[in-house]
Order: sequence, then structure tokens, then C-alpha cells
Amino acid sequence: MIQIYTGNGKGKTTAALGLIVRALGRGKKVCLIQFMKKNFEYGEIKFLSKQENLDIFQFGTDQLVDPNNPAKIDFEETEKGYRKCLEAISSHKYDIIVIDEINVAVKWKLLSLEKQLELMEMETDAEIIMTGRYAHEKVLEKADLVTEMKEIKHYYQTGIQARKGIEF
Repeated sequence: MIQIYTGNGKGKTTAALGLIVRALGRGKKVCLIQFMKKNFEYGEIKFLSKQENLDIFQFGTDQLVDPNNPAKIDFEETEKGYRKCLEAISSHKYDIIVIDEINVAVKWKLLSLEKQLELMEMETDAEIIMTGRYAHEKVLEKADLVTEMKEIKHYYQTGIQARKGIEF
């Protein structure tokens, strides 16, 4: 099964992380692959990295990607992340594979839509969860479950910054 968490609202990665916690609680083997998130001390990663049966792989830099002018390293890191996705899915050793922010990587042309669709077509018994805004229509069509997080109101609009333990 393939699940997609998309939309402009808060909570896509958080929903996927909740599924990871549930799966770990049931003794499942889980893989978390994150695009455009590396070298940053997210609270959830600090906690999850101490859990058994979970492999975490981060690809990117500690800098935000400029969607209009990505750096060479952004493409290189995305390609490494894609190769890790291929490896994880083909290994058949995971029950759940979360591919975080892949939809954004595709939208910003760091990864081709064809490569994302290729991942979705691979033979596997694992549940695949793909997150990120901007999920392509073809991705939505191919998925078994699609959840859209819709922003109604967000405190960022009033100038409140990201807070430790809430946003990261």
C-alpha cells in the first residue's frame, strides 16, 4: 500500500512519524528517509534515533533549498536519497518505509516525477508513506490512500517563529 500525506497545512511529517511510532510499538521494522533535512537536530529525530527497529537516513544540507536556484549539492543529496529509497524498497527488510518531503523534491525539480513513480511501482510488501506539499496528480492517482492537510489558520502569519518541541 502507498500512502500520501500532502497539502499546505501543518502535520504531514508529524502524521508519518505517528505511524512510525505505532509500527514500532507493534514490533515492525521501519525506515525513515528524509529529503532536504540533514544536520539539523529535530526533536523527533533525537528521540527516534534511540529506538530499535528504526533506520533513519537524512539527505540534504543544513541550509534551506532555494526552489528557484537549487545548489549542485541539493541535486547530489537528492540523488543519494533516491538511491537509498531504491535500496530500502528492494531490500524487503522493512515493514514501513517513510519517504519524507519527496513531493517537494519533485515539485522543485530536484528529483524527476518519473523517479518518484518508479518508487511507487516497485515490488514490495512494505507500506510506503510519501510526504510533502505539492503531490503531483499522477502520484495521487497511483496511491492507495491520500490525506491532504489544509491550512485554515497558522500563527506564523502573526509573526510567531518555529518553536523547539512544536515545529522542530
